[in-house]
Amino acid sequence: MKKTLLTLSLLGLTANVFAADLLDTVHQRGTLKIALEGTYPPFNFKDKEQKLTGFEVELGEALAKKLKLKPEFITGEWSGLLAGLQGGKFDVVLNQVSITDKRKEVFDFSVPYTISSAQLIVRKDEKRSFKSLADLAGKKMGVTQGSNYAEMVKAQGGIESKFYPSAPEILQDLALGRIDAAVNDSLLIPFALKEAKLPLKAGAPVGGATQMGIPFAKGNPKFKTAIDGALNALYKDGSFKKISVKWFGIDVSKAPTAR
Repeated sequence: MKKTLLTLSLLGLTANVFAADLLDTVHQRGTLKIALEGTYPPFNFKDKEQKLTGFEVELGEALAKKLKLKPEFITGEWSGLLAGLQGGKFDVVLNQVSITDKRKEVFDFSVPYTISSAQLIVRKDEKRSFKSLADLAGKKMGVTQGSNYAEMVKAQGGIESKFYPSAPEILQDLALGRIDAAVNDSLLIPFALKEAKLPLKAGAPVGGATQMGIPFAKGNPKFKTAIDGALNALYKDGSFKKISVKWFGIDVSKAPTAR
């Protein structure tokens, strides 16, 4: 019995030693499977011709090129992206995923590629003063299902959360008065409001700066080295800044105080 257990233990150890790193897998396949919402402008969305575009789409293309791979974009609702990544449906998620201790228990992350903060969105004719989440006690807040903003509102307490699959639905309901305010990424808001053409405006910032990274399955050290190397190469040769300025007018890899 002891001999059998020892044999099984050694077999398990051997399997771990020879398990393919994600870098080997993607190179054998020749593609990098990148998951994103496709409804999160200006990060990733479909233009008038229904072509996938945006900051993270161009960044994904640039990263894949550095890794000598072809990008394969897969779209889905935010609430299912991290679950799909955990289930091995794609290699990475490129969708403003904040780097949190809770998520780091499940995934490894690249070096940060954007730094932003949470910010309120309100109607243009809003007369009430919402300077913080505490001011929204007893009110209805629109949040994306499964997002860190949903967690932020829940942690505040006293606010009724209404959950949505993506930002456009939130903005529509806010404009119609079905919710009192919304909270989202400060980098998203100017572009989203311009594109939505709704009677809304940016509100007060809430919370501190947050770093966003690219999550992928744990236990892939070669892949982490490669993805970090590709990002750092894009920073160094100016490609990242060029893409960032095109979509935001600023270098979003820098902290707000350094911009």
